Amino acid sequence: MSAATVLEAHIPGSKSITNRALLLAAAAPGRSRLRAPLVSDDTLAFRAALTDLGTGVRDVGDNGYGYGDGSGYGDGSGEVWEVTGRGTGPVGPGRVWCADAGTAARFLPPFAATGRGEIAFDGSDQLRARPLRPLLEALTGLGAKVSGTGLPFTLTANGLAGGRIELDSGLSSQYLSGLLMAAPLMGGPLTVDVPRLVSRPYVDMTLALMRHFGARVEERGGAITVHPGGYAPADLQIEPDASTASYFFAAAAVTGRTVRVQGLGTGGLQGDTAFVDVLRLAGAEVTRTDDWTEVTGTGPLRGGFTVDMGDISDTFMTMAAIVPLADAPVTITGIAHARLKESDRIAAVAGNLRALGIRVEEGPDRITVHPGVPAPATIDCHRDHRIAMSFSVLALRAAGITLDDPSCVAKTFPGFHGELSRLFG
Repeated sequence: MSAATVLEAHIPGSKSITNRALLLAAAAPGRSRLRAPLVSDDTLAFRAALTDLGTGVRDVGDNGYGYGDGSGYGDGSGEVWEVTGRGTGPVGPGRVWCADAGTAARFLPPFAATGRGEIAFDGSDQLRARPLRPLLEALTGLGAKVSGTGLPFTLTANGLAGGRIELDSGLSSQYLSGLLMAAPLMGGPLTVDVPRLVSRPYVDMTLALMRHFGARVEERGGAITVHPGGYAPADLQIEPDASTASYFFAAAAVTGRTVRVQGLGTGGLQGDTAFVDVLRLAGAEVTRTDDWTEVTGTGPLRGGFTVDMGDISDTFMTMAAIVPLADAPVTITGIAHARLKESDRIAAVAGNLRALGIRVEEGPDRITVHPGVPAPATIDCHRDHRIAMSFSVLALRAAGITLDDPSCVAKTFPGFHGELSRLFG
């Protein structure tokens, strides 16, 4: 295949958009249609949790990615999900199983707090280890009763009146997004003062989707105010997942190929589209239009730079994993909050690179990776889909790399290995 051939990567829908849109549609009175949702472990867990809370969700059509036939993903395989919302918070008693989905644990408790009754939340051991205290303390401050400081916990709701609170979102932007999405269902306006915030693009995504579903939102200084009045049903075309696309763009950069992703254009909602700017720093050629993004590898990766990836931290592993192929070290900063994800991602990346014989230095919020020739080794995925996907890209150029848990990619892209092999195998 010539370098001039454009490889069209088939990237499924954005997890971040899918789960936000599911919640907003559930909070709107009537039917909304979500086109091209992501069908994966996390989104199906989120969908199941909403149905357990009384939201109707049904499939329409086929998603075109083959997840619906014999893949074990059950009824979550539709090209269109039709959501029938109640327009109010849920009514207990109820139980919510969040599985491994951090968005379920951060988005659904505020939604539940706007309803009535007792609802118990729990999740996997991996999710239990992730922090929830700032969110639960905020809900308590707004009038909800919460037993516990993390999973498992029980929430007793009697509606929320709104008000003004301060929420430190220095550990996760999902706390803020969860509260903001619940705010239109409160009795009065909610103003949130945000002294620290990581991953600001995800909050921008939340606000844009809230407005799409009819919410009234204002920003002034470091505060965000959401007015009561609920949501209106709306249809939404879900963009391809920009975080998932990062692996295929990185693969183009290290193999000298050209990869294009349709539907991931300049007007999209996802901050992780900025990952291609990091690849541009490393020497790749990048073209973006209103309708698609394309990356072409132009030769050996260039290193010798420092880049703050705090706003796009879900993609820092993609870059770190391919730096051994560069001509100089690369330092990635601003990523302290990545230590609190599905794994301690800085430590996981550093440990796996060292197992490959690559020199690495790490700090609380940074990692420096040096060039080198990776030795054969088995990657410890830590049950983390992004570790598995990132090192799969390096394996395109380094023999003898295997994954101890290749199936963990099902959290966000069950067909990942097949698609990577189709394009680069």
